[in-house]
Formats: sequence, structure tokens, C-alpha cells
Amino acid sequence: MTMESPRGDGEKRPSSEGDELDSKLGSVPPLRPVDRFGLKSSPTSPASASTKGRVQSEREREEGRLRKWRKMIGVGGADWKHYVRRNPQVVKRRIRKGVPDCLRGLVWQLTSGSRDLLLMNQGVYEQLVLYETSAAELDIIRDISRTFPSHVFFQQRHGPGQRALYNILKAYSVYDRDVGYVQGMGFLAGLLLLYMSEEDAFWLLVALLKGAVHAPMEGLYLVGLPLVQQYLFQFERLVKELVPKVGAHFEEEMINPSMYASQWFITVFSYSFPFSLALRIWDVFLYEVLFHSLLPT
Repeated sequence: MTMESPRGDGEKRPSSEGDELDSKLGSVPPLRPVDRFGLKSSPTSPASASTKGRVQSEREREEGRLRKWRKMIGVGGADWKHYVRRNPQVVKRRIRKGVPDCLRGLVWQLTSGSRDLLLMNQGVYEQLVLYETSAAELDIIRDISRTFPSHVFFQQRHGPGQRALYNILKAYSVYDRDVGYVQGMGFLAGLLLLYMSEEDAFWLLVALLKGAVHAPMEGLYLVGLPLVQQYLFQFERLVKELVPKVGAHFEEEMINPSMYASQWFITVFSYSFPFSLALRIWDVFLYEVLFHSLLPT
């Protein structure tokens, strides 16, 4: 069975064979207002003239930034590596200002190294989805509806968003049996699906966890969560160094990062933070490293 790419570009993607998500599609939920990212939002009052002027000014500024980015990366990212080698500081500065949303999926693939993984593994994702089975399938199905439940793409029960998310998580649990599937991974895969196809999102997840460019992050999900523990330790040290008054207050009140920050790292900031902020963090950490995205420039 096939399904359309989440991008809506008409490209067909494989759906897993015989899984529970191949059942009859659920009813489409009633339409509700959504923000620019597809998340449910509250109705707003009509914009004033000053607000419209500000929006127009921001739009013109974004269009100018977009032209710079298109020139920098070239068609399909063809000029990216050359530009990064010649102008690394320019790239860093532009990324820290935020990647244009319409280019975010492509740029993330380029900065993570996932594009190269995809080219070296043609047909592997389809094989994992169609012909392999995973012991984690029921766990994945149980958690699907908990992933970005307020986003329009994942709202429909057994709809294209949930099916694509299932396919990626099931495929990864087979691809990396040491890690398998752990709750929290769905938010990484879900965020990626909002900006690229199933297959592209799968290979970016692989690039992150196995380490295509940066150090592997699979320790976020291994038994004992060793990388989470490391990040919590590093984060506590950074708080004491960069905001010593806050660090001292936390210590006095016996508050440690594991009480509030574990979920930040397990979901790589895609769950608890405002969506626009989470995207900016991802822009930076995919090009640099995780903690650079949290530090002042």
C-alpha cells in the first residue's frame, strides 16, 4: 500500500504491510484556526493598520533573507559545501538568525549529513518499512497520538501524518536494534516530518542518532539514558558558570536539572518549548552542536 508524502508533493511513499495503522482512516477532526506552523491557535481579532504594516515589513525582510539563502545553497543544495568552506562565519551568522522556513527541511538535511546517507542507501528505507517487523510496533502505535497532538498534520487518527510517523519509528527500531524504539523519539521524527518526506526524515533521524557529522546522540535512548545524564551534568555546570545567581538559588533550593530538563534533552527541545523557538534551536544545533545552541553568541 502506498501513501502520499507529508509534503503534499504527490510523491508516493511506502506504508508498512499488515500493521494496525492500515485500518480504516478515522474521521477528519473539525477545522480549527492554526498558526503559521500548523499548530492549533486561538481566534484573533482583525489586524490593525499598524499591524498590517509591520507584517508587510517583516515579509519584505524575509524575502530578502530568502534570496540570500537561495544564492548561498544553490539549486537543491548544490553550492552548500563550497560556500561553507569559503564563508563559514557568514553561514554561522545566518543560521543563528534563523533558516527561512521554506528552506528549513533542505538546510537541515545538508547540515546534518543525512542527504549523503540517503544517497548511499537507496532502497533501504523501503525495505525496512515493507518487509521487516519490529517488536516495538505496539508501543509505537500506542504513542503515535501523543506526538504533537495539537498539530493539524498529526490530528487525524490513522491519517497520513500518523502513518508516516509510525513508518519512520518502526523502520528505525529495525535499523538500530540496540536502541530500538523509546518514547520521546517520536517528537524528533514528528518535527522532521513537518519539513521533509518520510525517507528524508528517517535518514536525518539516523544521522542524528548514529552520528553522520556530529557525535552520535543514540545515548539519549540507550538503557540508562547515558547521554541524557551527561547533558544534565553539563547543563548544570553551564548554569552555574553563566548565570551564577540562578545556579546558587537552585542549589540552595536543592533543585537539580533532572527535575525539569530531562524531557528537554530526550525530545531535543521539540516538546516543551514554543515551536518557533524549538525550530531556531534545531537550526543551530544541526550546524554546530547541541550546547552551542543554548549559549549566548
